[in-house]
Amino acid sequence: MSVTVTAIQNVLAARARLGECPLWDAATQVLYWVDIYNHRVHQFNPATGRDRSFDVGDVVSAIALTDGPQLLMALGNRLALLDPQTGAQQTLHQVKFACPGSRFNDGKCDVQGRFWVGSLSPELGQAALYRYDPDGTWQTMETGLTIANGLGWSPAGDTFYLTDSPRRQIFAYAFDRATGSIGDRQVLIDLGDEPVEPDGLAVDTQGHLWSALWDGWCVVQFDPTGQELRRVQLPVQRPTCPIFGGSHLTDLYITSASIGLSQTEIQAGFYAGDLFRLPTDCPGLPTHRFGISTGEAP
Repeated sequence: MSVTVTAIQNVLAARARLGECPLWDAATQVLYWVDIYNHRVHQFNPATGRDRSFDVGDVVSAIALTDGPQLLMALGNRLALLDPQTGAQQTLHQVKFACPGSRFNDGKCDVQGRFWVGSLSPELGQAALYRYDPDGTWQTMETGLTIANGLGWSPAGDTFYLTDSPRRQIFAYAFDRATGSIGDRQVLIDLGDEPVEPDGLAVDTQGHLWSALWDGWCVVQFDPTGQELRRVQLPVQRPTCPIFGGSHLTDLYITSASIGLSQTEIQAGFYAGDLFRLPTDCPGLPTHRFGISTGEAP
């Protein structure tokens, strides 16, 4: 079943190079997001339209809420806590990627408060997916990827979704919420016949997947079986990641990018890098916090 949507709204003229990883904080009703190559974590208040940013001194690809005022960040090759008030950072974990030029990419917390983060690699098949637990445990969960992107879970918590953008596929894995283990990779969605790449994704309470299509000028909605339901056109060529927010989690916020576009392409998509909002009538799943379990494991 599809959901009703209304007109897309441009809520922030951000002109980001690579806007990514929007994150809704229900407690404060603000939206966090990152501009990866401008090294900035942003805090956007929809009620006032004001946006604050913090220069974190490194590429920052993903963030997560915690049990306190700090944010968990995935930087180039390390995870760190950021104090948004002072800008102070505390490194939690650092890795050495086997392939030069690799870095962390998209990340998200599961219902048990574990942080899942992927990497990207300039070499095909050399990226991976990792899990960082609140007790400091670090595990490699999946390999053979190139750009690990678009993470999410089904409403029941029994399926995990992962995107490999250059492969143009979204995978589904059986997920054990108690242990945080995943089953074998299954291809749920294959866009290999199109000149687009699925980027970030969000899941709503009906189990629909909403994926931003890089170079596709749209977000696309799939049902839980991978059947396409609709495409919502956007005024930008490179939307990057959606997240549900707002007081009822019915506003789909979407980041976008201007990086890599020619002057002609930027003129065609003048709002490249801006932040958009798509009101819907179907709530999304809530954002989970690192270190906090928000549901009983079955």
